[in-house]
Amino acid sequence: MSSTSSSTSVFTAHSTLTRYGWDEDWADAFAPYAAEGLLPGRVVRVDRGQCDVATTDGTLRADTAFVTPHDPLRVVCTGDWVAVEPDGSPRYVRTCLPRRTAFVRSTSSKRSEGQILAANVDHAIVAVSLAAELDLARIERFLALAWESGAQPLVVLTKADLVPDPVTLAYLVADVETAAPGVTVLSVSAEHGEGIDVLSAVVGGGTAVLLGQSGAGKSTLANALLGEDVMDVQAIRDVDGKGRHTTTTRNLLALPGGGVLIDTPGLRGVGLWDAGTGVGQVFAEIEELGRDCRFHDCAHESEPGCAVLAAIDGGELPERRLESYRKLMRENQRIVAKTDARLRAEIRKEWKRRGAAGKAAMEAKRGRVR
Repeated sequence: MSSTSSSTSVFTAHSTLTRYGWDEDWADAFAPYAAEGLLPGRVVRVDRGQCDVATTDGTLRADTAFVTPHDPLRVVCTGDWVAVEPDGSPRYVRTCLPRRTAFVRSTSSKRSEGQILAANVDHAIVAVSLAAELDLARIERFLALAWESGAQPLVVLTKADLVPDPVTLAYLVADVETAAPGVTVLSVSAEHGEGIDVLSAVVGGGTAVLLGQSGAGKSTLANALLGEDVMDVQAIRDVDGKGRHTTTTRNLLALPGGGVLIDTPGLRGVGLWDAGTGVGQVFAEIEELGRDCRFHDCAHESEPGCAVLAAIDGGELPERRLESYRKLMRENQRIVAKTDARLRAEIRKEWKRRGAAGKAAMEAKRGRVR
């Protein structure tokens, strides 16, 4: 039997998994494990060395002991496609199929480890509550990680019913759009069902992950997309418009109109993890302007012929955008430098160069004073 017909038969044998994203490419990747008698499945939840896996035999509980590497970025994660033993007590996950995309953030660990939040995601929904003042810098941070993951970002402004004035709402959407070039920005009210049909159409047919702070309305939004109250919801506080933390694990759920949704706990800290490309995508207009700077390594601080600073002086670029860009680039550089000796050396060299330049400038200034 040819490899093509083999993968086709594997796809057909497990076609009930299409509601979880199973396709012919996954069947092709799984074919060698099918020959060993293993079952394909998608991880819908992970909990302390155990995971729930959706298979053609139903949702199975499996142990991940055989696929628990030292690298935290390779542990079994919600959204992974895996090969599971067909029987046994306990059953074991034997391997994970190569991921198409992965959403990763840095942890608060001093070792600067990465933490994978969701795998094989097509759409990253950044939920932002309109019950509180917009934090554009935080939105940009989420978008940098989303772009870096390989998924298509989408910003959803939740609780739009709390902004009854359509003109004010339009201004808020426009503000977010300036911080999210190339990204669709939707305002929705899950309570009233407004905008949910548009969002369902955007994420249907693929895998979407819900991201945001606690109280962003993710669980309410998930329930609206699912058409039933699956996720627990708690009321927002009157003091600051924030909800209490409700989701405690990452859960993958099949949507009634097609596609799947991964709901995640509220993220208090969103540290970058080797997200230089993602940061560049979020600040695409700055990267584009930077190509016209006089110096190819322009830091956009005080260099002559800087096209970015000229754009700020001309009112074409908000200074807030440049400050946010600098902050995220510096943070990302520090994270990468902790695992890249060559980059650490380059950073030290640049610090010395700037220090020498500053010293020379001070001496020249003193000379002029005398």
